[in-house]
Amino acid sequence: MTADWDASGVEIKSERLWLRLFTADDAEEIFAAITPAITRFMQWEPPRSPTAFAEVWRPWLAPMLDGSDLHFVVRSLADGRCLGLVGLHAATTACPEIGIWIREDVHGNGIGREAVSALAAWASDELNPDCFEYPVAEGNVASKRIAEGLGGSIVGTRSHSKYTSVVYRIPNPRR
Repeated sequence: MTADWDASGVEIKSERLWLRLFTADDAEEIFAAITPAITRFMQWEPPRSPTAFAEVWRPWLAPMLDGSDLHFVVRSLADGRCLGLVGLHAATTACPEIGIWIREDVHGNGIGREAVSALAAWASDELNPDCFEYPVAEGNVASKRIAEGLGGSIVGTRSHSKYTSVVYRIPNPRR
């Protein structure tokens, strides 16, 4: 693992997507895409206002600066439209955790898998972790397919107030 690295300016591109670290300028667009259907498989509820959402995203900023917890805005390469967020949590550990949510109106188009694949490939090259963890709510069939399509296997479960999740371990694609 790389202990000291600079996360500023990180951008990841794939065939259809552009992943860029979240900034305060992204908050309004992200907030507009958060719906109850999106958050049913997340530990948190949709924030009621942009002010409430600011309480969620402000704590992301310091860990992004030191590279320990990264939140990327997923955008369309074609038109720059915000499609969701993908995160690399505990980024400098041996097995960082990947999390994702994609806006409802683009579900079923492989955006989630492409974003997770691009993030895992980038992190494998830059940080060289042993593996990735990918927790998924038991009822989230689409996210389970992402993990399984990337060679993930279930290694445990976690209980949350809203649901129980299964934890997939996804191998480093570069090893």
